[in-house]
Amino acid sequence: MRTVVALGGNALAPGGEATIAAQRERIEATADELRALHDEGHGLVLTHGNGPQVGALLRQQETSDAPERPLDVLVAETQAQIGYLLQQALHERVDASVASVVTQVAVDPEDPAFGDSSKPIGPYLSAEQAREREFETAEVTTPEGETAYRRVVPSPEPTRVLEGERIESLGADGAPVVCGGGGGVPVAVADGDIEGVAAVVDKDHTTRLVAERVAADVLVMATDVPCVYTDFGTPEQSRIEDATATELREHLAGGEFGEGSMQPKVRACLRFLDAGGERAAVAETEDIAAAVAGDAGTQIRPG
Repeated sequence: MRTVVALGGNALAPGGEATIAAQRERIEATADELRALHDEGHGLVLTHGNGPQVGALLRQQETSDAPERPLDVLVAETQAQIGYLLQQALHERVDASVASVVTQVAVDPEDPAFGDSSKPIGPYLSAEQAREREFETAEVTTPEGETAYRRVVPSPEPTRVLEGERIESLGADGAPVVCGGGGGVPVAVADGDIEGVAAVVDKDHTTRLVAERVAADVLVMATDVPCVYTDFGTPEQSRIEDATATELREHLAGGEFGEGSMQPKVRACLRFLDAGGERAAVAETEDIAAAVAGDAGTQIRPG
């Protein structure tokens, strides 16, 4: 069975702590879940987020005299960093050669997202700091409820995974493959030329493209909450443990699910099922193996 698992950036850096020590500790625990799946015969393809990791690099640039590196390069750097840590953790647990692929994804230069920079990245800034920056910023609220500013960039939808064929061939023998980190490095492709783009691609949409390319049977979105909820964060909050694609579409139409959190995961799962996937799930990182077995998280089926 071919199984694709998307690991959230915050799930791999608990509390947003992007130190190598903190990431290693969390990845070691996650690798135990992945080992169980590999031992059961699942051909694993792993994608991952990189929000805290890119944020850490951007903060370093803010406080150092080193030459600034463009955003697409930072995405590639964090892909390699997290892929390496996952490779090491899995190598200790599975009898297979684990590959990590620095992955590029094509985006459409005409995507409407380029006219509406809305994805916040990097450190929080004061109003004065924001005015001094050469990049676009927007007002945000910090976790403590205070008003601040952050850099914002476009978040276009990926149209193609450039290394898709290579990823498919690497995992053909069942060995784990790590790819699509941070949604992939966004690039514009024209007349055979490839150029990096200052944008951030949602990893859930890229994960769906990867799952379709490798003909995955099951897709799991691993995150830092146990499942999908209706009325999340309110007294009426309610778990969704099993749902059909039709039922989740009705929830989407009713305005459920946060645009910057659960909504892209749900939409990616639905598109995966539309393309022929057998089952999708959204679950906590600690429940990956149980979610693949159908015993945890929100189980989503066609229909």
